[in-house]
Amino acid sequence: MNRTLRSLDTVMLGDCIGLMNRLDAASIDFVLTDPPYITNYRDRSGRTVANDDNDRWLDPAFAEIFRLLKDDSYCVSFYGWNQADRFIAAWRQAGFQLAGHIVFNKSYASSVRFMRYHHEQAYLLVKGDPWRPTVPIPDVLPFPYSGNRLHPTQKPIEALTPLIQSFSCPGGIVLDPFCGSGSSLMAARDSGRNFIGIELDPRHYLTATDRLRNICGHHHAA
Repeated sequence: MNRTLRSLDTVMLGDCIGLMNRLDAASIDFVLTDPPYITNYRDRSGRTVANDDNDRWLDPAFAEIFRLLKDDSYCVSFYGWNQADRFIAAWRQAGFQLAGHIVFNKSYASSVRFMRYHHEQAYLLVKGDPWRPTVPIPDVLPFPYSGNRLHPTQKPIEALTPLIQSFSCPGGIVLDPFCGSGSSLMAARDSGRNFIGIELDPRHYLTATDRLRNICGHHHAA
């Protein structure tokens, strides 16, 4: 069995660059990830995000993501709008083409500065020339409030599920190298995909592992 298959349906603890390097090239069907926005984020209760204070990880992480993806496949990456130039440069340097831009509409303001910030955003990236979705999803999607109880930037499963269902096939392997509390992995599991998650922060690794253990146990018992 190859190294990627041995890692299926698990969360790995550690630095994603080194851990991705252990996986087989062209073995992943779809990447959905929410990396640090490089904004020194701190929420109202003082929680922070690991490696959100630097961009040293950005180029090598997306180089590994590109290596791991199969030819003619998709990647969706969230990003910080005020660091868009750095993210786009890293994606293009890795070999990705920009294929679409997704705006997630919030009913609430996540922060208020010069404006009330009511959205999140992600880019649709492609490696090669992938197949087109049969029923393309809109590039503006709802973003229900997750409560951020499990992670300071916790993404709602409901917002991630359409991305997985549109840009991967049942039984495929979905990778999230910045998996946080595991929302993308749960969306993959719920959509009939295999998954691999990587998380640097031991607290969030435990959260993701516990959430998936509960859902996996429920599926096996059903």
